[in-house]
Amino acid sequence: MRSIRPSFHVRRDRSTRRRTSPALTAVVLTSALALTATACNSGGDKADGQSAASASAADTTGTGDGKIKIPDDIRNKLKEHGIDIDKWKHGAWKNWSKDDWLREADDFVNPIIKGLWDPDRMRGANDPDKSVDNNDLSGDQGVTDPTPAPVDAKAVAPTYHANAATAGKVFFDSPEGTMVCSATVVEDPAHLGKSNLVWTAGHCVHAGKKGGWYRNIAFVPSYNDAGRSTAQLQNATRAEVAPYGVYWADWAQTSQQWIEQGGETGGDGAPYDYAVIHVTPEKGGNGKSLEETVGSALPVNFNAPAVPKVPSITATGYPAAAPYDGQKLYRCTDKPGRLSINTAAPTMYRIGCTMTGGSSGGGWVAAGSDGKPALVSNTSIGPVTTGWLAGPRLGDVAKGVYDSVSKKFAGQ
Repeated sequence: MRSIRPSFHVRRDRSTRRRTSPALTAVVLTSALALTATACNSGGDKADGQSAASASAADTTGTGDGKIKIPDDIRNKLKEHGIDIDKWKHGAWKNWSKDDWLREADDFVNPIIKGLWDPDRMRGANDPDKSVDNNDLSGDQGVTDPTPAPVDAKAVAPTYHANAATAGKVFFDSPEGTMVCSATVVEDPAHLGKSNLVWTAGHCVHAGKKGGWYRNIAFVPSYNDAGRSTAQLQNATRAEVAPYGVYWADWAQTSQQWIEQGGETGGDGAPYDYAVIHVTPEKGGNGKSLEETVGSALPVNFNAPAVPKVPSITATGYPAAAPYDGQKLYRCTDKPGRLSINTAAPTMYRIGCTMTGGSSGGGWVAAGSDGKPALVSNTSIGPVTTGWLAGPRLGDVAKGVYDSVSKKFAGQ
């Protein structure tokens, strides 16, 4: 079986998985950057090394003059990680060295490179294959229900903003090329009504036990809002592809379990495969938060009922692996069953769904006790031949990741 992961330009004959690396501690690297755009080919940024790093910073100047405006203490902190901002903006981010790959929870850095995610580069990002086979789901396990029947994914009617305002895509760079996941705007308890938080899979921000933080992580809400075809997108402007702007991650956290256990193949770490990203607008914004810009944010339910008591879950995402192309938004709705990777880890939700890689990280929504929709999981893994998806059940560890990011920016 296959796990659903962000989409790569490099394809394999195995499935992909969406995973998260928990970052439970954080070093504040709030910085003011204004970096000029780096010329990049669509999906053509293949690296020679084996590692990746993510960096983060906010362009609070809004000048767009291409000058670097960053306090000396922050510049020095980045240099401690081997990152020279002047070289980074001119393409040094493409140099991947395993020894220099930032991987610890408090290592995350992600300087904005204005214009990097242009329409061609966004359109060219594909799904990376990450596989789970039968051996990953056999042996000493907890309760696993029968494999659900496939549920055909249904296209969300455009405009996506009108019908799925909290959905969007996460773009990032890895040693294997440009990648893409799905994600959801979620509420921020420290900034009610003004959230800048995005929920996705851990493997969409961190490579797991043999890697580190990915680079150039950015979120595009309501990507391809009008539901244009791939042919129509060939000449689309950035405003048409990203009508609500591009938001860069200025912090990301995932579970420590994902950082320590997550891998390219197998089910390791999948029950903890979630991440929370704090974002800032690439162009400085208009003073509005992400939630105010898109008009909505979902609450997160960390105390959802046991799997058998959940009548229905809807998963949303941008599937990129065949037969999909990653440009349009889809949904599946099904009654969840249980999937146990091993008895030491929480049991996961599993639903029938034909969405493929690229949908990783997309939100799973169920009605709460008050009858209102809330995020209860995200797409993490699925089989090679499609047919079902599995996502982690959110508990105390997930709440710790979420609360940590919220508190980090509470006074800002």
